[in-house]
Amino acid sequence: MSAEQGDGTVGKALDVLDMVAAAGHPVRFSELLGAASYPKATLYRLIQTLTHQGMLIYDADRQTYALGVRLVRLAHAAWATSSLAPIARPYLDELAEETGETIHLAQMDNGQVLYVDKRNAAKPVEMFAQAGKVGPAYCTGVGKAMLAFLSPDALERALQRQSFHRFTPQTLDSAGALKAELEAIRGRGHAFDREEHEPGIICCAVPILTRTGRVIGALSVTSTTSRTSLQALDARAGRIKETAARIAAEAESWRFPEQN
Repeated sequence: MSAEQGDGTVGKALDVLDMVAAAGHPVRFSELLGAASYPKATLYRLIQTLTHQGMLIYDADRQTYALGVRLVRLAHAAWATSSLAPIARPYLDELAEETGETIHLAQMDNGQVLYVDKRNAAKPVEMFAQAGKVGPAYCTGVGKAMLAFLSPDALERALQRQSFHRFTPQTLDSAGALKAELEAIRGRGHAFDREEHEPGIICCAVPILTRTGRVIGALSVTSTTSRTSLQALDARAGRIKETAARIAAEAESWRFPEQN
């Protein structure tokens, strides 16, 4: 990993935090050194600064680094001020109660999907999407719903950040195929996940748009092929759009970061 040109020390430090977070467990310096593109002395200096600032914590007994408690405070502040989650909470509760299915709320993060909230189904199903996780945009319902309504320039930037890895036989694995799908999504106003990210997982998703058409998030009802069908989820599209519109209306007075 490496900081984008011009980001300097701050960008490098954020790279280190990303590496620690991506590991999913406390990591040793040697593990970070193997993954980083920075010289050993540079990486050590960055880690020491992050530790002194409370962004990382060091376990002297295990000689490992983990994300610090200061990040929890910052994350909570970001969730409260820049996330749709606090506004959307009662609407997610209502939709989950009505459908009995899994509800996801997401926002765009550098061309990828950031899941900011979730309601489990009445009979929960294990799946990738969890609040706080980042997932691919090109093969998820919420991701495609947001991509479809980005401005042309923003869409091109987002497309450049897609890996087009083929997760299942249904995954759209090229920009051309995705663009055709996005055109269809714009026409009907909602997107589907046709087992494109995980086998057996399907969803109907809609964008959350301001009155000027700016994308500020997406909402989905997610289920499994063993429990329902795309046709049944499609029949819920109107209700999901209604919920998204209510969230958007309440969010109008908030100032959200521009979506990339």
